[in-house]
Amino acid sequence: MAEQNPYLQSPDTDFTPAARMKEEEAARQAELLREAIEHHNFRYYVKNDPVISDHAFDLLFRRLQELEETFPGLRSDTSPTRKVGAPPVDELKKVEHTAPLLSLSSALDRSEVENFDRFVRRQAGDAAVTYVVEPKMDGLSVEVVYRGGVFQWGATRGDGTTGEDISENLKTVRPLPLRLREHPRLPELVAVRGEVLMPREGFQRLNRTRVERGESPFANPRNAAAGIVRQLDSRNVANKPLDIFFYDVLSDRLEGLSSHWEVLGLLEEWGLKTNPYNRKARSLEEVYRYHQELERQREEFPYEIDGVVIKLDDLQLRSRLGTRQRSPRWAMAWKFPPKKEVTTIRDIVVSVGRTGILTPVALLDPVEVGGVTVSRATLHNEDEVKRKDVRVGDRVRVIRAGDVIPEVLERVEEKRQRGRAFAMPGNCPACGTPVTREGAYVVCPAGLSCPAQRIGRITHYASREAMDIETLGEKNVRQLVERGLVENLADLYRLRPEQIEELEGFAEKAAGKLYRAVQGAKDPPLDRFLYALGIRHVGEHVARVLARHFGSMARLQEAGEDELREIDEIGPEIARSVHGFFREERNRRILEELQQQGVRPREAAGAQSRLLEGKTVVFTGDLENYTRDQARELVERLGGRATSSVSGNTDYLVAGRSPGSKLDRARERGVQVLDEEGFERLIGKT
Repeated sequence: MAEQNPYLQSPDTDFTPAARMKEEEAARQAELLREAIEHHNFRYYVKNDPVISDHAFDLLFRRLQELEETFPGLRSDTSPTRKVGAPPVDELKKVEHTAPLLSLSSALDRSEVENFDRFVRRQAGDAAVTYVVEPKMDGLSVEVVYRGGVFQWGATRGDGTTGEDISENLKTVRPLPLRLREHPRLPELVAVRGEVLMPREGFQRLNRTRVERGESPFANPRNAAAGIVRQLDSRNVANKPLDIFFYDVLSDRLEGLSSHWEVLGLLEEWGLKTNPYNRKARSLEEVYRYHQELERQREEFPYEIDGVVIKLDDLQLRSRLGTRQRSPRWAMAWKFPPKKEVTTIRDIVVSVGRTGILTPVALLDPVEVGGVTVSRATLHNEDEVKRKDVRVGDRVRVIRAGDVIPEVLERVEEKRQRGRAFAMPGNCPACGTPVTREGAYVVCPAGLSCPAQRIGRITHYASREAMDIETLGEKNVRQLVERGLVENLADLYRLRPEQIEELEGFAEKAAGKLYRAVQGAKDPPLDRFLYALGIRHVGEHVARVLARHFGSMARLQEAGEDELREIDEIGPEIARSVHGFFREERNRRILEELQQQGVRPREAAGAQSRLLEGKTVVFTGDLENYTRDQARELVERLGGRATSSVSGNTDYLVAGRSPGSKLDRARERGVQVLDEEGFERLIGKT
């Protein structure tokens, strides 16, 4: 049809009014307009070589909108006009990725890159080694899935296995095609990985608008992109200056491809935007030059980059090198040195974190570091302050560690009188409790009753990995604490719907939803409850170890430090922290109040049965009787290991409803596949 399409070159935009057209005639014109608009988007975003003016493009787009409004039957989910957004949703659903979205190991200096290169060449033997080098874009990683060339869904990276469904929001991102270009090598189902980011110019424009409206500006372009893409109302996303680049196909089934460079070319042929700064490097010296070149040009890029990505080009050799649990062995990120600026320390204050650690913080004369205004920076701990010998009034160099967290790097030597040396307080600045020292850290032991720890601890308690109380994030917790409605964890369960309605952003329906979510969080598994309490050094894994060993909250509370130290994986530092938490009278009182409010953690069965000793299990699809976390915990309790991806070490794949591509990979590798009933037979439940 492209040969007869009158809107591809020098389009005539003198249209007959839509109201005077027949629907059949309008349908033909709408089809031509969609094809032309997709073509012009491809020329503009992917090829960077537009063939018509912006004004002409706008006229074509408005004409298509007019036709679809006049003839509602012509509307299509893949029409370019869908980029204006859809009605809001109540929440972002979770979606399982078609393949794991791995992270990258990072290097900060040349020697680490040399070690990586030596490893690759050792594995390659006599084979030639070529790399593909790409800018490391500082954005939001996403997966986008097409079926039959048509956009199906898109999701955030999440934990690498499961992300949030942001399909409607992604549809509004102009450079993302809703329909791929026809191509003989386009699979029926293809999942691609990309990076959503916000250009610098758009970021400044957006922040200027926010400030003029009295809203807080975004801290940096990455935060802006991430926050916008995860909004519930895609109409608020449609007018934001977002861009997207694609850099991988999440499949090993593309026939006839031998190199990553070919994959990048294929992405572009499908109509997906790739980074024009991508290069091939046939030697380590070429990698060095590329890194230096991009570091010099860093501030001239239209968007934020914080390093370069080095990828082995040969796909077969990649397969031989394999992956670690979370990152590939055939790729790495080489970060740029952190950006530095000089400013003055005006004061050093002490903040109290969620776990009670006291952290000295430097209050600075505001200074722009890498496009972000910095007015405070961490000094980590008292020993670090002494080592750097920084004091109030000193001139210091400030960096953004990892281009994110502001940090005082060093003092700038000056010949003048200096202020007094800093010393940590003897009492917690928030609650007055005498502090204790644990190694390099000074800690407030007051725990749940310390007001400075309260917001962080309650937010942690409600988090998805802990008690999973929906909509109780930091913003809403802060409101509850600042209004005096919640002073400790037990107060959450005393909240009434009418009190919640008084909070900003809460009407009757939302207040009722939060109330029910809180009241529904009263019988968690013991390990999740232990993790939710925020005991120092007790992460999710240690919480499971403790729950399996003691079985009940009562037994754990009465355990001595020596008994705790005898447990595998519990060292002296963890034992001391857990024992101290339960000896603290204020913590015991709040635990009693939680019990009075009906919070009773379920006892753990322990790991006496070792039915799955040495076995590795992978889950895919929706299970009827278990959440994904419950299924994984069950496998671990029975001595097995639950992983997120199918490999040569996988013993069983458990497939629920709507299984993903893991099922195909398991069958290809000869892994035993079980349905949910078969899984329960395996563990002796039926």
